[in-house]
Amino acid sequence: MAKSKKKEGSKKGGIPAASYQFLKNYLNTPSPVGFEKSGQQVWLDYVKQYSDEQFTDPYGSAAAIINPGQDFKVVIEAHVDEISWFVNYITDAGLMYLKRNGGVDHQIAPSMRVLIHGKKGPVKAVFGWPAIHTRIGTADTKEPSPRTDNLWLDCGARSKKEVEELGIHIGAVVTYQDGFDELANDYLIARAFDNRVGGFMIAEVARLIKENNIKLPYSLYVVNAVQEEIGLRGAEMIARRIKPNVAIVTDVTHDTTTPLINKNIEGDVACGKGPSLAYAPAIHNKLLGLVEDVADKKKIDVQWRALSRSTGTDTDSFAYSNDGCPSVLISIPLRYMHTTVEMLHKKDIESTIQLMFETLKVLTPKTNLSYFD
Repeated sequence: MAKSKKKEGSKKGGIPAASYQFLKNYLNTPSPVGFEKSGQQVWLDYVKQYSDEQFTDPYGSAAAIINPGQDFKVVIEAHVDEISWFVNYITDAGLMYLKRNGGVDHQIAPSMRVLIHGKKGPVKAVFGWPAIHTRIGTADTKEPSPRTDNLWLDCGARSKKEVEELGIHIGAVVTYQDGFDELANDYLIARAFDNRVGGFMIAEVARLIKENNIKLPYSLYVVNAVQEEIGLRGAEMIARRIKPNVAIVTDVTHDTTTPLINKNIEGDVACGKGPSLAYAPAIHNKLLGLVEDVADKKKIDVQWRALSRSTGTDTDSFAYSNDGCPSVLISIPLRYMHTTVEMLHKKDIESTIQLMFETLKVLTPKTNLSYFD
């Protein structure tokens, strides 16, 4: 009897093909701070099949609920927004100067291709920069370096009127064009892995709960928040709305093994060696211990960091919301943060999903998270 052939393309390194396609679509969809609707719609369309209810708040944070209506509420959370630019000034010659929208890095901008999201749809443009022949420094003048105030966009228009006729206006948001790609040895690159990889991972946790028929003893809110990059604002709003009892936040953290990073300051974390757990005042010690115990029992490799007074992630907003919410941060190592070639390892995606999934299976409303019992 002939053996049936294994279905090709069913998985990409442990990630189902449909999930992998969602990841690529999601990463390639612009979702700039304050204008996250497009990315959120892609995310909601995917996660709704694995949840019982969904809702969005006035500023666009989204939640998919599994087992709604329970008194005890658990959140798993990521953020959807990506750093970007605003058109700030249009010259008579049709060039555009900019302001930051989040922590975008001006040093990587020269020669980059972008999309200007105007009133008539996206317009292609580039960051112009003088040729090296014309900007070589002399003994009296230094070679110019890119700064926010000397970077401009060129969309092919040669007057302010031509710019405006394309639908471009003051306040139009600008995103980089670069998208998802694969490198050797299971490394992936994209702009905005920070933190759409988190949105992907929490959606995959919802998928695993659904496909494995897990009956949770609480309501699980799978939350994709907006406006993290300008001060954790979306998490702040939706934490007040949900009033969770526990929050598990996932975001990216720095791979510190590349040149120009000081491990004395940033710690020792590397792509491919598992999710990173951290100590910080906002991170609940007993909840962190629970996650660590799960990782140990399930043989999931983890790495450690110390984050001092602030995690710099939505963990802070959840931890200090309402009357206080026990919160923990599970991070995925990332190289080249806030560039168009953010890089991570597929194995870490799978391990982080597994760690969150297994933690949710252990957590119950009776889990003792008191520091004094």
